[in-house]
Formats: sequence, C-alpha cells, structure tokens
Amino acid sequence: MGDLVSALQSPDVRTRPAARTARRRAALGSFVGTTIEWYDYYLYGTAAAIVLGPLFFPDVGGAVGVVAAFATYAVGFLARPLGGAVAGHVGDRVGRKAVLVASLLVMGVSTTAVGLLPTHAQIGVWAPVLLVLCRLLQGFSAGGEWGGAVLLAVEHAPTGRRGLFGAIPQTGSAAGMVLASGGFWLTRSLTDDDAFLAWGWRLPFLASAVLVVVGLLIRLKVTESPTFAAVRDAEATARRPVAEVLRTNRRGVLVTTGMRLGQNGSYVLYTVFALSYLGSEVRADGADVGLLAVLVASVLSLATTPFWGWLSDRVGRRPVYLAGSVLTAVFSVPAFLLFDTGSTALVVGAVVVAVNLGHDSQYGAQGAFFAEQFDDRTRYSGASLGYSIGAVLGGGLTPLVAASLLAAGGGSPWLVAGYLTFLAVLTTVAAACTRETAHEPLEGPTP
Repeated sequence: MGDLVSALQSPDVRTRPAARTARRRAALGSFVGTTIEWYDYYLYGTAAAIVLGPLFFPDVGGAVGVVAAFATYAVGFLARPLGGAVAGHVGDRVGRKAVLVASLLVMGVSTTAVGLLPTHAQIGVWAPVLLVLCRLLQGFSAGGEWGGAVLLAVEHAPTGRRGLFGAIPQTGSAAGMVLASGGFWLTRSLTDDDAFLAWGWRLPFLASAVLVVVGLLIRLKVTESPTFAAVRDAEATARRPVAEVLRTNRRGVLVTTGMRLGQNGSYVLYTVFALSYLGSEVRADGADVGLLAVLVASVLSLATTPFWGWLSDRVGRRPVYLAGSVLTAVFSVPAFLLFDTGSTALVVGAVVVAVNLGHDSQYGAQGAFFAEQFDDRTRYSGASLGYSIGAVLGGGLTPLVAASLLAAGGGSPWLVAGYLTFLAVLTTVAAACTRETAHEPLEGPTP
C-alpha cells in the first residue's frame, strides 16, 4: 500500500488538493462499498455450503440437499449479466456514482431479508421460493457493482498506477470474505448446533443492514469519474452502450469473459464448495477447518491482491495474469490431495496457495486489465458484461457442477479437480490472446 500513498502524494497531485481528495475518496468509496457488497454475496455462499440445505430443502437431504442449496447459489450468478447490462447502460449514460449507490442499497436489502426469512418448517415451499428471489436480487446488484467500483478507481488513478488503483476495489472482495467467513466462524463458535440452526445463522445476514448504512455515507461523498465527466460534458455519451460495445468490440467482451472462467471458478471452488467437501468427505469438523482456511487466505489477500495489481503496473498485466491461471490449472489435483490428508495445517496451506498465489495474481491485475479493453463511452457496459457472463460460466455453476461430479465419482474429488483444470486452461488461452495494455492510454480500443 506504500505505492498507493506515494501515488496519492506525488508532486503533481500535491499541487491539486481537490484531485488528491477525489482520488482518496474514490479509492476509499470503492473499497468500502465493494467490501460490503461482497460480504453480503459471500455470506450466502458460505451459508449454502453449511446451513441452507437442511433449513430450506429438508425433503432432499444429504448430497441432494447440498446440490439444491448450491443451485440457489448459482441462481444469483444467472442474474448478474442482466444486472451488468442495466448498470452498464446507466453507468455509461448517467454516471458511475449513481449506479454504485443503487447497487449497495439493493444488495443490503436483499441480504438482510435472507436473515429474516421463515424456513421450510414454517411456511413450506414458499421458503425456498423467497430464498431464490433474494438471491436473484443479490446477483442483479453484484452484476452492476463491480464495474462501477473498478472504473471509479481506475479512472481516478494517476499515470502508471491503474493496476494498483484497480486492485483496491478487488481487495474489497477479500475484506468481504474476511467478514463473511469470520462472522459465520464466530457465530458457530459461540452457539451450539441447535442454536446455530435455530437463529445463530441469521445474525451475520442481519448485520448487513448496519454495514450498508456505513457504506452509503462514504459513497455519497465520492465524486464522479473524471473520464465519464469529460464524456458527458462533451455530450459524447453512447446512446445504447450495451448494443454499441457488442457491435464494435465483441472481442473485448469475449476475452474478458474467458479470463473470468478459471479465476472465478477457482475462488468459488476453494471458498464455497471446499467447505462442503471437507465436512462431508474428510472430517466431521471439516466445514470449520475450511472456514479457518478461507479466513486466513482472505486476510492475506488484503496484501496480495494490491501487490499483484502493483506488479502488473511494473511488468504488465498479461504475464501476471498468465502466471496465476497456469498455477490454478496445475494445482487443482495437489490441492485435493492436501485436503484429503485432513490436516488443518495442510488444508490451510492448500487454500493459501490456491487463493493468494493462483487466484489473487489474476484478480489483482483484473480491474485495470478489463477496464483497458474498452473505450471511454462503453467501458462500464463492456467490462460489466465480460465480468458477469464469465462469473456465470465460471463461478456460478462451479459449486453445482462440483457437487454433481463429486456424487458421480462416488465421493472421489478427481472429476472436480479436472473440471477446475479445464476452466483454468480456457482462462490461460483467453489471457494469452489478449494484448498487453498496461502502458497504453486508458481510452483503449476505439470503434
């Protein structure tokens, strides 16, 4: 983070206090808001792995109940492209800030609502129906959040620091996972099994209401992106930005979609599916061990994610991204070998390698890399579409596919490892086909 401080205090910025303040607020607003958004989103994934099945799908217990819970998790990802398209249209025509405020509100309301939902034992089939509705709203919000947060940071960034600034909101993802995993771990530690199933699991969801208020107070003070402001003042905003980017820069949408597959798939597998796998196949308290591993890796990500973003400013986006995708591909089998030992230290070590090296090297460079693939007029739409579609194909389906493959393999994880390797290979190909953009002007390719 030292480079971030030096960037904000460089001589050219010190002569412009207003610009320095705007950059600080943009970085803080992106980080805090994204932290809260992803806290809400990851909270659901953690709950799906350890508690939602028996509460909302009791008639299909065991492995089928886990698959059903993960299916509701996937539903949230299916709503993300729609959220990305709507947010992209509004963000490219009205501005980044308005979308970010709206997305935070929608996410907070839907997450708090999950904590208030009656269970299947209380209202029957309506319980999973309402759960799916809340998850759809979460997915819609998440689809619009990422693009705005990243662009607000990248478009405020000083010269030569786009990778680092773009990694700031990405770091919010790790902070959100720290809060989500830590919240569930603390709640499980302070309650017995009966109390946790009866009411304890609701507490982390209800805490979202407080966090959203804090996030809104910070985001309302953020100034609009100077890049968008220039486009708006020149009356050059795209009339139909989603249609325009699909017509003029389909390649950008395709490569960003491809670069999401292994990156997002690996993160979801190691932070969501692994909790279920460790608990059902490795040891009785495996879910708690998994939560500890995710918590450790998430804390480390607070440093590793901005580091990889900073490094991408130095050596380029593509080398950093490729290193992460290749590591993800080759580490999937060793990761499950380490999981199967049942050793707490080895499980934690496996998740740290997979997340902090394999995943974070991609995610840290991703914010700037994706933004640089699109021009000023359609950047929100293009980046959001690639990010959200890739999330559906990579992360959204991963727990559901992995649980199904695990059942098909009779509890053996090797089909799951092969699936992750396949996703990572596709991401490696996409990254290899993407030109280097670290030292190009932000405007990116123009129609």
